[in-house]
Amino acid sequence: MPDENKKQGLLRRFLDLPPDSVAKTVFVAVTLCLVASMFVSAVAVSLKPIQEVNKLKDKQINILQVAGLYEDGTDVTEAFKVFEPQVLEIATGKFSDQFDAATFDDRAAADDPALSITLNDDPASIGRQAKFVTVYLLRNQDGSLDKVILPIHGYGLWSTLYGFIALEENGNDIFGLQFYSHAETPGLGAEVDNPRWKALWKGKKLSDESGVLQITVDKTAPAAGKEYFVDALAGATLTSRGVDNLVRFWMGKAGYAPFLTSLKAGDI
Repeated sequence: MPDENKKQGLLRRFLDLPPDSVAKTVFVAVTLCLVASMFVSAVAVSLKPIQEVNKLKDKQINILQVAGLYEDGTDVTEAFKVFEPQVLEIATGKFSDQFDAATFDDRAAADDPALSITLNDDPASIGRQAKFVTVYLLRNQDGSLDKVILPIHGYGLWSTLYGFIALEENGNDIFGLQFYSHAETPGLGAEVDNPRWKALWKGKKLSDESGVLQITVDKTAPAAGKEYFVDALAGATLTSRGVDNLVRFWMGKAGYAPFLTSLKAGDI
């Protein structure tokens, strides 16, 4: 009973304090913080499924765009059904049945030590490279290959750029390239999103007739010829260099070269 009286006494003294007292001010502030944090957490949890759906839809839109299949008003889910996703083992250039291509998370795999490797030679500045990635095949009605969409990423000036490159069935001619996530400088490096610059990639070639990788993003065309050259972004030297590095990395021996060899041989 004495303890109960003591508690009631403490509560009474607290309630009798002036509204602007330090104790009541701190109590109200802490209570509001707790209530607000609980509300924000609840909203975040409830919205996560919607965010995941929107994230997937945005990715599908970008794949449709780089393949030249997207128009305003397109039913994205329905249009995306034309693609055949496959999980590719980068080192071998072969498709793997270890994972479900519909749910495999490339970016999570790059952070998983069991599914990725640390890069010593890292021109794209990505740190770790996933052993497996999801690629997207687009076939003609007769089942022959039309295009292949490959995920690419690498560091620019301020951020890692994530995107896709679309190749023709010969594995050498570029149909398109675009990035769906980056934080480059608006008006400069962010011009990687400019339709006019993206259009420069269409029809360019990755390698010459002897198989040597030649594709270059630079201010001047290489000796190999303009069919391997994409003009650098004006005023964005480091972003342009980053794009050059990441494209050459992913199209080279440490990236998709084994897969592209199979593609050129018609084995896909």
